[in-house]
Amino acid sequence: MIKPRLFTAVFIALLALHGAAGRVAAEMPPPVDGVDWMAGTAIEGGIILGRAAPGQRLSLDGAPLALCDDGRFIIGFHRESDAPVRLTVTGPTGDSRTSSLAVTQRDYDIQRIDGLKRDHVTPPQEVLDRIGADSAAVRAARGMLDAGDQAGDFLTGFDMPVSGIVTGVYGSQRILNGEPRQPHYGIDIAAPAGTPVLAPAGGRVTLVRDLYFSGWTLLMTHGLGLNSAFLHLQSVDVTVGDEVPRGAVIGYVGSTGRSTGPHLDWRLDWQGRRLDAALVRTQLAGGN
Repeated sequence: MIKPRLFTAVFIALLALHGAAGRVAAEMPPPVDGVDWMAGTAIEGGIILGRAAPGQRLSLDGAPLALCDDGRFIIGFHRESDAPVRLTVTGPTGDSRTSSLAVTQRDYDIQRIDGLKRDHVTPPQEVLDRIGADSAAVRAARGMLDAGDQAGDFLTGFDMPVSGIVTGVYGSQRILNGEPRQPHYGIDIAAPAGTPVLAPAGGRVTLVRDLYFSGWTLLMTHGLGLNSAFLHLQSVDVTVGDEVPRGAVIGYVGSTGRSTGPHLDWRLDWQGRRLDAALVRTQLAGGN
């Protein structure tokens, strides 16, 4: 008999592998002078974990990459990454080498629903105003990059924040009356209301707010530009600015916001790129 935790882990791994299948098999990126690739692949929703040689400075498409003291760094890839990215490595003497990294694309579940009433598709202005304020608060929180003493703890891997059955996967999207909605960027984990939600890795809390779509929402920065979001919480046990160690209770499963039942929606974001938490977990596990 498979234990519930083992079943959940196996199920998530299968979902990640299925969703990551894409059009071609993803492979490790080509060799780059001054960089050792450690784990992951250049695939939509995924990451590459690398280590830069001492004295190297890195940038991606012109934006500097943050490095750990030991030179480790990550690169994340958004759901829609049609174009290659440019990685530039600059040595101690100022010499630069630029490499192009092609990103493997994935296929996603797209649902089309027509015949809905207009007000069920386009919210009234007062709701749009609140959504705009919510979005601004989330953007500001994602710009808070200091994870304190917990920075980089995630490099040893992500734990599951809650045990349960995965009911929603990364990348799926609905088109309502011909209008595309935002894709689903998280993994949904169904669990009884009130189930403790644990920090999957150490970090610093950057947002606790009741949002229109996601209800009580908590954001946490893990360092190196990587953030977690925990949506639809019943309540929250931490406040903005708290440094939270791996495994600490941060909140409780709920069904707040636009939700049809108790579950946790866990999301990852790297420098504005939305990542697949299930896929990233398997990629980091491959580097340890």
